[in-house]
Amino acid sequence: MKVLVASALLLVGSCATVRHSEKIDNLKESISYDQPDIVTKYLNTIDPDELKAHVEEIASDKYRGRLTGEEGHNEVCKYIRDYYKNQGLLPPQSHPNYFQKVPKEVLPDDLKDSQNVIAMIQGSEYPNEYLYFTAHSDHEGVQDGVIYPGADDNGSGTAALFEIAEAFKLAMHDGYMPKRSIIFLHVTAEEAGLHGSRYYANNPVFPLDDAVATLNVDMIGRVDERHKENEDYLYVIGADRISSELHYIIQEANDNFSNLSLDYKYNSEKDHNRYYYRSDHYNFATHGVPVVFFFNGEHEDYTKPTDTADKINYPLLAKRTQLIFATAWYLANSENRLTKEII
Repeated sequence: MKVLVASALLLVGSCATVRHSEKIDNLKESISYDQPDIVTKYLNTIDPDELKAHVEEIASDKYRGRLTGEEGHNEVCKYIRDYYKNQGLLPPQSHPNYFQKVPKEVLPDDLKDSQNVIAMIQGSEYPNEYLYFTAHSDHEGVQDGVIYPGADDNGSGTAALFEIAEAFKLAMHDGYMPKRSIIFLHVTAEEAGLHGSRYYANNPVFPLDDAVATLNVDMIGRVDERHKENEDYLYVIGADRISSELHYIIQEANDNFSNLSLDYKYNSEKDHNRYYYRSDHYNFATHGVPVVFFFNGEHEDYTKPTDTADKINYPLLAKRTQLIFATAWYLANSENRLTKEII
């Protein structure tokens, strides 16, 4: 009798496994790009030389390491704002100067008032559904008279958002309007504890209930020790925590357009680094927004004054940025909004 019961339980378990695998297969089959040649056309406008020019500017000494609230960081925020103005991206109606003030009252005691920078592309069919990009604009400032330029952290992510915005604008010029609105959010005070993104999540300019997903780009221009033998990789963190669909959309984008090695090492709940909780996407995840953190891992110049623009791998930065653009294209243009479901 015990043997029969055990066999019956084994059969039920096997059926349950099959049903789960079928759900996964069905989800994967539902994800496809209608016009991959169009996506390829615009992702190919993401240019290593343009990325280099952006990183060199953002990491230049004139911004004095971009410490939150200091003149150098305020100036780089103006540079970010002016870039979007020149691209023709709009500010939110409620913040016509593109800045969301982040008051010193919500920041550590040693920091001054600061600002998040917000620019947007309005969706053509679902303008009240919002796809977010986030990248932090601040860094470590000047310590003991030495400037910390933060070329990778996070000049690389800032430059990536610029190139993605330009690619979408070029597509729009040719008549390919995104169906959903796209928000480019450059947050302050990440280095001090994710304060700028926390302030935005608690005081959203666009309702977070209407946020489709948040794609966080923080350090994607270098190679860590783990991948010295295969530089074509990118860490993907958190994509499967709220939406299984987001996880598979990224895989589909990679299979179609990038062929990077997607590394999920740091996505494990058991990983002691706990990167999922350490960058700006997390403050959106706490509000139930599906998120993903794109990351190259720590390297020998992480949070050091030697994190300089000449050490960025610009062709690799372009390839990673193209993957993020392709992911965003799908999320912004799919017929159905991303589902919040874990399979």
